[in-house]
Amino acid sequence: MSITRQVSTGRSSSGTSLYTVAFWLLCISNFLFSASFSMMIPELPAYLTKLGGQEYIGLIIALFTFTAGVSRPFSGKITDTVGRVPVMAFGSLVCFICGFLYPYLLTVGGFLTLRLIHGFSTGTKPTATSAYVADVVPANRRGEAMGMLGLFTAMGMSLGPAIGSWLATDFSMNVMFWTSSAFALLSIGILLQMPETLVNTQPFRFSLLRLKKDEIFDKNALPPFIVLLLQSFSSGVILTVISAVSASLGVTNKGLFFTVYTVASLVVRVVFSKTSDRYGRLPVLFISTAVLAVSMVLLILTDSPAWFWTSAIVYGMSWGMNSPTVTAWTADLSDEKTRGRAMATMYIALEAGIGLGALGAGWLLNNVVGEAGIDASFAVSGVLALVAVGYLGWLWQKGRRVASHQTNEADDMALLDGEP
Repeated sequence: MSITRQVSTGRSSSGTSLYTVAFWLLCISNFLFSASFSMMIPELPAYLTKLGGQEYIGLIIALFTFTAGVSRPFSGKITDTVGRVPVMAFGSLVCFICGFLYPYLLTVGGFLTLRLIHGFSTGTKPTATSAYVADVVPANRRGEAMGMLGLFTAMGMSLGPAIGSWLATDFSMNVMFWTSSAFALLSIGILLQMPETLVNTQPFRFSLLRLKKDEIFDKNALPPFIVLLLQSFSSGVILTVISAVSASLGVTNKGLFFTVYTVASLVVRVVFSKTSDRYGRLPVLFISTAVLAVSMVLLILTDSPAWFWTSAIVYGMSWGMNSPTVTAWTADLSDEKTRGRAMATMYIALEAGIGLGALGAGWLLNNVVGEAGIDASFAVSGVLALVAVGYLGWLWQKGRRVASHQTNEADDMALLDGEP
């Protein structure tokens, strides 16, 4: 069976094998892409400080996520018109170019400009990737598919920071940047071997970048948008302050926290990948978001490496279920014709939450003395996670009441028709 045939049958039949050649190629490409942009994250705060920009540490993540968020509506529209593969390839291309250029822009302004441009990578590729997966897998196995894809993404996010810190420590920052660029190039090479899944593609034209009001935000994706916005604030905080926490505890490899929490995420994805397909998206998200709040409490209590690693494990467990479940939930709520827009809406929430978390943590680091600023960042993250838990609980109960009402109506109709 050809790859193209596998893609087309995967779209329509629940009996089709989930793990086609196209799906595995996508997974490998995602691993390389996520490792590319994540491997430099732990070292960037110290790098910017050496350039003389310590007061701009909060912008390292905020600028990246700002561009990613702004580009989401455009990437959603291009994904639904030009195709999934070109948008994915563009995202990896941005990583390749930026990784190559970091060693040559040695001013604070140049560095921050690159961070702004680099954000186009995650503003485009994940949107098209999620739409591609929804195209090629049966609807009743989306949670499992998103979990497996997330497994490879998480492996990249896990190994990337550790590799980056090792390269920066034992070789140089430039070697780390160039390795990041090489990973992105490999991702592009794989993507170019993949078949397109959008049926009616159009050639790219600049007029497609003119957005109408209803092309910016998909109302169907509003519930996942709210939940992910509240959840992802913690990610911005972690990305901004965890290097300082590592240093205060004597953990020299600043990327190890990311490795530990991502390994925990991997284990959860492998063991519980089918859970949301079986029990529903809302119950799983309710529990996993509560676990996220617990992880923030543990980070506040952290005063030793043992607590630090425990916090990383619990944090990873929460995201091991959050990420694939909220993505599958968005796919469930989306219209097939505007699936790219729905995914873009979900990712706008992700980028906005991370950006706000990074800005908030950066402000607290610069304006609150000592560890109090870091603890305050974790506390705000925990409170927002609890708000998300409350919202999910309300949606869950509302859904159960609606289902119960529909069941009662069906029973009443059966009685009227004389059925037992």
